Amino acid sequence: MTFKMANDILDLSGQPSDGIASDYTIPTNVQLLDLTNTRCRKLEKLDGFKQLKKLVLRQNQIEKIEGLDQLPSLLYLDLYDNSLTVIENIPSQLRYLDLSFNSIRKLDGLPQMSDLEELFMVNNKLSIIPNVFVGFHSLKGLELGANRLRKIENLEPLTALENLWLGKNKITRIENLSPLVNLRSLSIQNNRILVIENLDALVNLEELYISNNGITEIGGLSALRKIRILDLSNNKIKKIENLESQTEMEEFWFNGNAVESYEELKHLSHCKKIATLFLQGNPLSSHTQYRNKILAYLPSLKEIDSTDVTSNSITAVLTGRSETH
Repeated sequence: MTFKMANDILDLSGQPSDGIASDYTIPTNVQLLDLTNTRCRKLEKLDGFKQLKKLVLRQNQIEKIEGLDQLPSLLYLDLYDNSLTVIENIPSQLRYLDLSFNSIRKLDGLPQMSDLEELFMVNNKLSIIPNVFVGFHSLKGLELGANRLRKIENLEPLTALENLWLGKNKITRIENLSPLVNLRSLSIQNNRILVIENLDALVNLEELYISNNGITEIGGLSALRKIRILDLSNNKIKKIENLESQTEMEEFWFNGNAVESYEELKHLSHCKKIATLFLQGNPLSSHTQYRNKILAYLPSLKEIDSTDVTSNSITAVLTGRSETH
């Protein structure tokens, strides 16, 4: 069976086959080939696709990476949700690589990839970050969430990195991030962190996600003057404090903490751009007129706990303060 392409793109997703081109003929001038969920088991018969730039093999049963050296134009490789256990035979010219949802235990098989811009390794079995990132000068996004990592280490060469995801691991301390001065977004949610520390060098950080840890107080953020989104939800924090530098903050996620008094909201009064606030799950959220009381302190808010409150603002400013004590 031969398939026709549209704009050099061929989508065969959902059409079962044991291997690439096993049950059909693929035009050799294809540039984007999508074989998602085709029950593909092997990477084979690739030698004719000299123009192939993007290969998508999500949700298959591939156990071994092989034959990709026959694809000189390949820039984008997606092997999300397969049966891989080892990183091997990865083309060094790739710009995008997704090996998420496999059973990979080590990163050691990565070649030096000076052009790689995005690397996704979500939900594997990685326990350490080895010293494999020397020469990764173009890497802007690194996703290592949902693994077994206990320590942030060996990321120092990634000076171009803008987005780093380390959520859902077993990390106990924020450390070894100082060289990542171009970082825009950092996610270390669902770990075992007790203290916010060692972030002073990340002066370009705009988004910080540290929810679901064991943090008891806010601190260590004074150098982060560009923060727009701060997520401290589901920790053990009793006071809103030490946020004087966050004048650019637009969203503050603080649900699931231990704040009891509305007086704590005064410490956000300098955040003139704040539009979104999450406080649900704090003791104060059980009070009557909860949202109006918040608006009395922060009239610029447009959203509280996913609820649009723009129509409540005038009423809250006029009546809310009398009910806050």
